[in-house]
Amino acid sequence: MQRRDLLRQMGLVAGGLSIPNFVKAKEQTNTPKRVLRVAHITDVHIEEAIPLVNSSKGFAKCLHHIQDVVKPDLIINSGDCVMDAHKHRKGNVKKQWNLFNDVLKAENSLPVFHSVGNHDICCEGDSQSSFEDGKKWAMDEMGMDKRYYSFDNKDWHFVMLDSVQKKKDGSWYTANVDEEQFDWLKKDLKVLPANKPTMVISHIPILAACVFFDGNNMKEKDGRWEVPGSWMHTDSKQLAELFHDHKNVKLAVSGHIHLSDRVDYNGVSYCCNGAVSGRWWFGKYQHTEAGYAVIDLYDDGSFTNNYVSY
Repeated sequence: MQRRDLLRQMGLVAGGLSIPNFVKAKEQTNTPKRVLRVAHITDVHIEEAIPLVNSSKGFAKCLHHIQDVVKPDLIINSGDCVMDAHKHRKGNVKKQWNLFNDVLKAENSLPVFHSVGNHDICCEGDSQSSFEDGKKWAMDEMGMDKRYYSFDNKDWHFVMLDSVQKKKDGSWYTANVDEEQFDWLKKDLKVLPANKPTMVISHIPILAACVFFDGNNMKEKDGRWEVPGSWMHTDSKQLAELFHDHKNVKLAVSGHIHLSDRVDYNGVSYCCNGAVSGRWWFGKYQHTEAGYAVIDLYDDGSFTNNYVSY
């Protein structure tokens, strides 16, 4: 077959489209389009009680960097806005919340979506009711109507989880989604269109590698690694199985550990995105600088998650 006959059968000559332009047009058609840019902040740990720590100035600097340099569409805050609310008197906790909200209001013009971290919960004693009251207080400070929720923006679906639960024995906290929340999550994912890419946000990592290095977790006497249930979700396998049933779940981000890593497992990328406060406002924590993540989301369900220092 002559070259011109081949092109005619392909409809290229009649359409006046050369092979190079055809290939170029095809490449342009297949190029993913960025639909959203998200700044993920976590673990701000506003500290009012220590004069040497100018956390409000650092937080403001971070917000300026986000808006002036990165220019995202929205901010996601995955918790630990204040410091040790469970250890301080309510008056001191209130001062920290006032400081956090004053900086956010004065230095930020972007929409912010919040979740609760363990440091945000002020509770007196070991009762479940005190724990729930403390969580509700944190939610009120962040303007949250529900402790877990979801929303859509452009082509993407976002799921904000409550990963901080009271231990059954009455002691501090552990990481998981409770039964009520898990049932809600199953229903939320079930009704989504199969082509709706989804990003999951939790304060505590659902799955992470850095938890193995956040302390001396290798027990030399018996050669075992130990990862506390307060460092990583105790229901990681259950959640991973649920995500496997919903291929549109692409990305799960968290904070809590103040370290930055990424684990790709079973089609989902789990990104632990450092901390705005770094080593609680005393420089970098291990090898991770104070910073936040820039997450670009594309119309085909792909994404990039890059950790940057401000």
